[in-house]
Order: sequence, then structure tokens, then C-alpha cells
Amino acid sequence: MWVIKTIKSWKFWLTLLLAPMLLVGCSSLFIDFNSDFINDDFIARENVQADDISLSYLRSGDPIGQRVIFLHGTPGDAGGNWVRMLKSVPEGYEFIAIDRPGFGHTKPRSAVTSLDDQAAVLEPLLVVRGGRGTILVGHSLGGPIIAAAAANYPESVAGIVMAAGALDPDLEDVLFIQYVGNVPPFSWLLDKTLRNSNKELIALEDELRLLQPKLAGITQPVMIVHGTMDELVPYKNVAFMQREFTGTRHLEVTKLEGMNHFLQWNKNAEIFAAVKTIVAVLNASQSAR
Repeated sequence: MWVIKTIKSWKFWLTLLLAPMLLVGCSSLFIDFNSDFINDDFIARENVQADDISLSYLRSGDPIGQRVIFLHGTPGDAGGNWVRMLKSVPEGYEFIAIDRPGFGHTKPRSAVTSLDDQAAVLEPLLVVRGGRGTILVGHSLGGPIIAAAAANYPESVAGIVMAAGALDPDLEDVLFIQYVGNVPPFSWLLDKTLRNSNKELIALEDELRLLQPKLAGITQPVMIVHGTMDELVPYKNVAFMQREFTGTRHLEVTKLEGMNHFLQWNKNAEIFAAVKTIVAVLNASQSAR
């Protein structure tokens, strides 16, 4: 979302550093970037304990169907990113969207910067039904998290969909002033959601370098959906993924000409088409046995 671009803007950070002098008493910096969605007639909100984290998530669809879990990027939450998808679950599917650690209704509200630790939070939700594991969809920073989950839990992750996934460490760029904004008193000026997001972005390059050697070991089907006009997570990430996912049984790219970063709001059909392709690959594999 636009918030990511704001966090990476030097103008934002210059304003932030000058805020104590220029904006005393102003509350505009203390915006809550989480959605206010709890549940409705179609979507239930539930919780599961993952070690010391109480993971909040939204669930809809067939409770015995093919489970698909959706992960948002940074910042964000399940309600703000995936409600439209969860309101139109096709027959035979169960959709889950989580509030990642540090965001939404998941508690505690502290940042978790390790990709492996973020992936571990998913483990209680990774079910195997009919001999088939869970399909994961990750948008933006959610992309490397689902890659880590596929590498770490190969028996329970059936396939992954990279929706504008940020995987190439060489394409990550952290501004010096972001490091300044990561320490008091400047960090105190940020809403907790933005503080957590900034910590994730600062740590991401190193985390991606730790993840990179694992990518070749991912054998599950990998679908990549990416817009050519994505300014936040450049399309060059696709070439990196094509080079690194060498062990997958199936890799396919959906190239969205002229599309920006915001696939979860604009390209639901293309994302679900990628999920269906994974299901078709899995069906063909089971039939061939």
C-alpha cells in the first residue's frame, strides 16, 4: 500500500525528524494503519496459539475444503488486504487470512523480523487433507515468509503463490534515516504498526540472504504473479525467483502488464487462477501415482 512508499521516502523521515519542532501537539503522525474489520456473516475471526504468539486470523469457506492461507505484506492486516477474497470463496475451498505478528489483532504487538519465525507462526494452521497440504499466498513481504514455510514445512505446504513477492536481497534499499527513525526518541513518534513495519524493512535484506540458499530445495509448485509497473517491489524480483527456484516441480509466471503493486485489491481473479493451477498440478501428480 501507499504506506510502504511513504516509509521509504526521505521526505517522510525528514518530516518525522523535524516533527518535535514543527508539529508539537499534532496527532496526524499517530494514525492507526490497521483495518477495523472483525468479522461478518461470511467471515469468522478466530485465534490459535503459536508458542508465545496469539495469532488472529479470518476464515471462510468449506471447513473441509482445500485450505489456502493468505499473508499480507508490511504494514497491513488480514481485514485490510484480503476481505474481498474471503467474501467469495469458491466451492471446495477454505480461505484463511492471518494478521501477521506485529500487526492487526495478533498479540503481542511486537515486531518479528525473522522470516523463519514468521513462518513458524503458520505451522498450527498447516493442515493436510486428502493427502494434500495447504497452499500459501504471500503478497509483498508475505512472499519470502511463505517461501520460508515451504522450505521448512515441506510435508504440509502443498504449493506457494508469490503475489508481488519481495525475494531479491539486492533490490532492497534502506535509507539511513530509517535507521535513525528506528531509535528513540524518533521511534516514539510512530504508530506501533509503522515502527514494526520499519523494523521488518530494515532487517529484510539480511533475512533474504539467509533464505536464498533454501529456495533451490523447494520442490512444491511455485506460481509467480507480478506487475510490470510495480515501483515498490520491482518486476526484477521475477528473474531472481526464476533463477533460484530450481528444485520446484512446476514454476509459472503470470506477468501483469502495466500493473502496480496492489494485486490483492485489483487482481483477485489472477491470484485465484494461480491457486487453481497449483491444484491442477497436484491433481495430475496424484493421478500419475
